[in-house]
Amino acid sequence: MAGWPSQQRAEWISILPGISAALDAGSPVVALESTVITHGLPRPLNLEIARRLEAEVRTAGAAPATIAVIQGQVRVGLDDTTMEAFALDPNAIKASRREIAIAQARRLSAGTTVAATMAIAHQAGIRVFATGGIGGVHRGGSGDVSADLPELSHTPVAVVCSGAKSILDLPRTLEWLETHAVPVIGWQTDELPAFFTRSSGLELEVRVDTVGELAALVLQTWRVSPSHAVLICVPCPEEAALPPGEVESALMKAEAEVEKAGIRGNAVTPYLLSRMAELTSGATLQANLALLRNNARIGAELAKALTQQHSLS
Repeated sequence: MAGWPSQQRAEWISILPGISAALDAGSPVVALESTVITHGLPRPLNLEIARRLEAEVRTAGAAPATIAVIQGQVRVGLDDTTMEAFALDPNAIKASRREIAIAQARRLSAGTTVAATMAIAHQAGIRVFATGGIGGVHRGGSGDVSADLPELSHTPVAVVCSGAKSILDLPRTLEWLETHAVPVIGWQTDELPAFFTRSSGLELEVRVDTVGELAALVLQTWRVSPSHAVLICVPCPEEAALPPGEVESALMKAEAEVEKAGIRGNAVTPYLLSRMAELTSGATLQANLALLRNNARIGAELAKALTQQHSLS
């Protein structure tokens, strides 16, 4: 029907029976990424939060579908035994869209980034994805742009996040999204959240305050632009958010260490996040955990509202 992106499920994806049944029934399903498990959080906290995020989605009335590559097999939904083994696997790589086939061919396990999770979720027929923060345009003159951004411009999934990670160039990231016609919606906020902090000083043109209004806007966006994602930006819960100055101070110190050590590529973000947690005595880690749980809950509420509104259309 109009406003509901269609996608035949890819044969190269293995979907957990419970998730497959929910999709067949038209029930709400929320995709969850897995680089937060493999590269975003320390062990064994990563396993605890992975389970907690799934519980948040279930409690809010949707089915959680954690997406990962397990020994070369793309999985949509992980049973608990597989989740535990995956979370404790020190050899799991980080896979964006371009690395999915490599992991498959070489029978590797991989945590999927925002871009990879979006691509797989869409291929599986899942329309809502909840994460922490998206990648974006990096600071400085390197010209480095995360693969997350182009994925948002051509994959119709509703992405619930807390903006782009604070370590990025947020004005240039927002400009990139505008240039490529990706709708950026503030959830009960008038400005772009900055991951660990609730505000960035960057004004958003669209704000929604209810999940019903959000679902209607997402569906109408897909009627007009059926190949675009919709980015829903949710501020970090107030009780866990950090002042912008504290985050910037820790980031500057961590960036100086990255430059001195010559750290490059996809190792930069995990290092910065880990080092900032140390420099803030764990405050950024606690903010990360709080916003992940909050976004999972809001993602489930959106998935339910989309299902209900679509069934009435």
